[in-house]
Order: sequence, then C-alpha cells, then structure tokens
Amino acid sequence: MARRRRAEERKNTPDPKFHNLLVAKFTNFMMQDGKKGVSERILYQALEMVQERTSQDGLEMFKKAVANVTPTLEVKSRRVGGATYQVPMEIRPKRKTGLAIRWIIAAATARNEKSMEEKLASELVAASNNDGAAIKKKDDTHKMAEANKAFAHFRW
Repeated sequence: MARRRRAEERKNTPDPKFHNLLVAKFTNFMMQDGKKGVSERILYQALEMVQERTSQDGLEMFKKAVANVTPTLEVKSRRVGGATYQVPMEIRPKRKTGLAIRWIIAAATARNEKSMEEKLASELVAASNNDGAAIKKKDDTHKMAEANKAFAHFRW
C-alpha cells in the first residue's frame, strides 16, 4: 500500500465507435501486448455477430450481458485465531464491473469455436440470456458467499 497518498484515478476515454466507457474498458481488459486495435476489432465484430444472430442491438445485448454477470457478493479469506474463514463481503462498484468483464473474457476464451470473435459473440449471447460459463462463475461466487454467511460477523 502507498504510504503517502492514494493513487490518483485515471479517466478512461470512451471507445471511438460507440463512445461508451464500458466498451472501452472491455477492450482494455481484452487487450494483449498493447494491441488495442486488434482488441477493438474483435469486440466490434463480435457485437456485429450478436446483432446478426439475435436481431437485437449488439451494444444493448453487450450491456445486458455485463449486467447479468456482475456479482454483488464475494468471499475473502480472513484469519482469526489460527483459523481461516471465508467471509462474505459486498463488492465495490468498480470491482464488480471488472470481475464481470474478466469472467466474460475468460469464459469466451475457454469456448470451443474457431475465432475469438465467434467465441465472444456466443458468450455475450449466452450471458445476456442468463446462461453460459460466466453466469455459472457468478452463481458459484454467490453460493459460496451464501454458504459462509455464518462468518459475516468477521467482516472488517
């Protein structure tokens, strides 16, 4: 942790096509080796595929998918008197969206399809319908928090 002051928060610029901060954040999370153009192309093509498959607005489906995957609770390890407890905690808003984006990208990468565009499009459609691996990850996290509700009094 910083000893002097908190790190200043950087402002992200919205993406060039939709002028949306969430899309820009998603492309930044998906980017590898500083290749932002490749990341943007993958996302834009995936959104076009979503629009073709569902005949609904790709951006709206994307927002719905991220909202559906966004968790509200998580468990954090807390050591109390030699024992480690999984304590359920609420998640900060920025971390919520970050986790949701990370889970969608991980689930898309794990899919068995040809290109990343197809994988991402399939995962976004599944997530917007409350289905798929990213939703399962969210449900597992919530179940873990629910199961350890008895240790909520160890919250700090």
